[in-house]
Amino acid sequence: MDISIVIPLLNEEESLTELYNWIYQVVHKEEYTYEIIFIDDGSTDQSWDTITTLSKQDPAVKGIRFLKNYGKSQALHAGFAKAEGNVVITMDADLQDNPEEIPELYRLIATDGYDLISGWKKKRYDSVIAKNLPSKLFNAAARATSGVQLNDFNCGLKAYKKKVVKHIDVHGEMHRYIPVLAKNAGFSNIGEKVVLHQARKYGTTKFGMNRFINGFLDLITIWFMSHFGKRPMHFFGLIGTLLFMIGFICATYLGIDKLFIDTSGRLIAQRPEFYIALTAMVLGTQFFLAGFIGEIILTTKRDKQRYHIATTIH
Repeated sequence: MDISIVIPLLNEEESLTELYNWIYQVVHKEEYTYEIIFIDDGSTDQSWDTITTLSKQDPAVKGIRFLKNYGKSQALHAGFAKAEGNVVITMDADLQDNPEEIPELYRLIATDGYDLISGWKKKRYDSVIAKNLPSKLFNAAARATSGVQLNDFNCGLKAYKKKVVKHIDVHGEMHRYIPVLAKNAGFSNIGEKVVLHQARKYGTTKFGMNRFINGFLDLITIWFMSHFGKRPMHFFGLIGTLLFMIGFICATYLGIDKLFIDTSGRLIAQRPEFYIALTAMVLGTQFFLAGFIGEIILTTKRDKQRYHIATTIH
């Protein structure tokens, strides 16, 4: 199969048929063998009924329906697990991503050999204050911390080699950082393509300002995981050892000073250095134990089901 098109969605019944028809025209014009995988992330409208109808019309249309809303990352995870195409393309269901970009994205992966191509919505039709400015700040921070030089990390329109989506684990809200996850997994041939961004035609956006706060918190998480995710003791153990040694040295100094130098009779507990030493030793022990527990968890971790599927169309 040439292409798998993975489309996560939430309450997009008005746009699905139009989006499918547009994709159908493009893939048939290019004579691709294809599948379209819709992941219904707990929609409360008639989105699933529309997907079911489309699948009866075209066997290449497949669907996954979650029991409730688990988030875009979980939807992409389920779609990636099901995808069979040599090239996997993701796009949003709100008609803001243009299916006419599919042939060039496919060529960049299949012919030019990129592992991943990320879309760049250079000209946006979103609110400047609500989306554009926060996106610029978010992307600048992501470039600085990850080393991946992309202008638009969060663009839903992306293309991947099949082996990329089978090797990365998209969880939590990490869909914003799929290029970083791919790089950390060893897929370094990452490119970017300017894509056409269109104004939303139906419905309203599903994302608020809180997504940028969550995005920056996730950025800290992915930075830590990329540097210390497989060796937490190197981070926590180092800090814990340093703090404990500082506290131990201070405590030793206080003991020597009390025994041989200070003749005033003042108790050690009356000196502020005592509390500095005690706090440093306690914190150092806690950091060290955190690293130790992290190492134990890594060696015993097991995959956990992160979502529950109600219905699947094969």
